[in-house]
Amino acid sequence: MEISALSALSGRPVEIEFTEGRVTRVRESSLPESPREKDGGAQVWVSPGFLDIQVNGFLGSDYSLEGLQNRHIAEICRSLAKSGTTQHIATLVTSPPERMLRNLGVISRAMDDDEDIRAAVAGIHIEGPFIAEEDGPRGAHDRSFVRDPDFGEFREWQAAARGRIKIVTLAPEKPGAIAFIEKLRAEGVIPALGHTAAAPEIIAAAVAAGARLSTHLGNGSHANLPRLKNYIWQQLAEDNLAASIICDGFHLPAAVVKSVYRVKGPARLILVSDAALLGGCAPGLYKWGNLDVEVFADGHIGLPGTSMLAGAARLLDHGIPRFMEFTGAGLAETIALCTENPARLLGLEHGFPQPGSPANLALFRLPPEGGELRMEKVFRRGKLVYHREAAP
Repeated sequence: MEISALSALSGRPVEIEFTEGRVTRVRESSLPESPREKDGGAQVWVSPGFLDIQVNGFLGSDYSLEGLQNRHIAEICRSLAKSGTTQHIATLVTSPPERMLRNLGVISRAMDDDEDIRAAVAGIHIEGPFIAEEDGPRGAHDRSFVRDPDFGEFREWQAAARGRIKIVTLAPEKPGAIAFIEKLRAEGVIPALGHTAAAPEIIAAAVAAGARLSTHLGNGSHANLPRLKNYIWQQLAEDNLAASIICDGFHLPAAVVKSVYRVKGPARLILVSDAALLGGCAPGLYKWGNLDVEVFADGHIGLPGTSMLAGAARLLDHGIPRFMEFTGAGLAETIALCTENPARLLGLEHGFPQPGSPANLALFRLPPEGGELRMEKVFRRGKLVYHREAAP
């Protein structure tokens, strides 16, 4: 198969050929340079399919559901494909021990049995239950299931997942957390810091022990912090920590996004959706496990009557334009934050198309101001998984 579009890397017309799930040829046209990005809304661009390392769920399906089934996983994969996300890391949040074990087994078996799910789910991220108990840092995680790090429990998780756990997010101030981080690194798993109330020196100790990522930096935190000595400043200052951020216009103000971008730089920043069970659902009140949650008319999800957020409702096709708007970054640099950077962190094949690379491709048009990328076609391993003209 062959497609033609403007390269999101160079801004020039390219022709990409692929077969059997792999790119076989990339030819850049010698035509004059294409219109500038800000004038390119009518043009079709091509980039690698997006890689989202934090997806809890979407449109009523969720990896932490009590009755998780293959159909829920397939629905998440289909929903994400419509936004240009061809691969993601399935994220389980703080839950009862027996449910976490069961769901890890369901995910792993689905990956074994279904070729498209296997191509779409690039691994598993455990966010909690080894997090701070207090309000603020705990976020919307259910306090009744928060617990201390237990490497024996992690080994049970990994056995159920058949070795597919790639990231564990935890609070480094929990008893035994530093030793737990060291053991994760020895197992080849990425220790991530998040939902933490740790003092700056504990953050530093966690990084020295092998922590490599800040999960949705700035969120899952207190509403008020010490002015200068706090866990956000310390994570920003740690050169050995990459940072993921949610750039949906609700989780972080534009000035914060711009500041994190300037400090971490384009090589150590990752865009995530943190998409949740109620993402994409109609406004209203919902029951989410033991929690009452509201989907608000402006598109964000939160705990009713509070300023606390409860996951995210938007995907990366929304976050990419917001990041460009907030920071002034170009398209190529922004796309790398949800393709090359997370792939490098995880040791996955992913990047701008070249011969031999997976044929994970997103073809889209740039939005008017305030809009979302308009997906035209999305390919996963060479298979057409979304086509606007064929969409209902």
